[in-house]
Amino acid sequence: MTSGAGVASAPPPRVSAVRDFVSLTKPRIISLLLVTTIAPMYVAGSPSWLDVLIVSIGGYMMAGGANAVNMYMDRDIDDVMARTRLRPIPSGRMLPIVVLAFGVALAVFATWLLGRFANVLTAALALGGFYFYVFIYTRWLKRTSPQNIVIGGAAGAFPPLVGWAAVTGRIDLLAVYLFLIVFYWTPPHFWALALLKQKDYGKAGVPMAPLLWGERETMNQMLWYTLILIPLTILPVAFGAFGALYLVSAAVLGALLLHGVLRIRREAVWTKAAWWTYKYSLLYLALLFVAMVVDRQLWS
Repeated sequence: MTSGAGVASAPPPRVSAVRDFVSLTKPRIISLLLVTTIAPMYVAGSPSWLDVLIVSIGGYMMAGGANAVNMYMDRDIDDVMARTRLRPIPSGRMLPIVVLAFGVALAVFATWLLGRFANVLTAALALGGFYFYVFIYTRWLKRTSPQNIVIGGAAGAFPPLVGWAAVTGRIDLLAVYLFLIVFYWTPPHFWALALLKQKDYGKAGVPMAPLLWGERETMNQMLWYTLILIPLTILPVAFGAFGALYLVSAAVLGALLLHGVLRIRREAVWTKAAWWTYKYSLLYLALLFVAMVVDRQLWS
């Protein structure tokens, strides 16, 4: 009776395969990347719904392709880490070569789509982000240096450039600021998770900051990056890129992020504070970019 119920409730193989292909793209991570891609489009100008749709599809496929190739390259350590061992390759549900082919195919199609229906610069920037994530971060830095998140984090900062270029066909100073905001946001965001998952990273031999620098130094570095990030988010107001609404939003959101980082450093048992900071940092970046759009629409 119980066995029959279990078989009946199991998803059909085709549905299960579709779920696995979708999971290779890491949709929850990409959702934030799309926010930092689409918001700059509305900051840069007034894109049509078709422009936004094309960039969204192309951006998702490029980032999804990079994530799939990342899973192919990391299949050995994914099998060791508790939080990744259920992924399609280590669990045995998909062959590594299939995952690699899927990731490359997504990147190729995304390059064509963005180059054909947006512009060549947009396609080149998106492809640059793909190569940076796959080769600079995954292939090189992730397993060799505690600076992996700092330098490799630049890959996650490409989306604002992609969105900006899709509307303007060029890269302006404000687009560079948006790139830098994501770049400096990445270390405190990811190191909060690394503090919590350092045992997993240790088993896999990944030299994350807490393992090499120690917890206290990692927390100190999180604070320094946050102290750089907050003024950086406010600086565009000084040259008239944004107005009062964005200024207040950036200040309040930044104060909350700083509060979270200080709690991690201050509390003897910092686990809850680290989880809060990690989850809030995701909301922080999304709301900051939304504030840019709302402010720009009101300002203009």
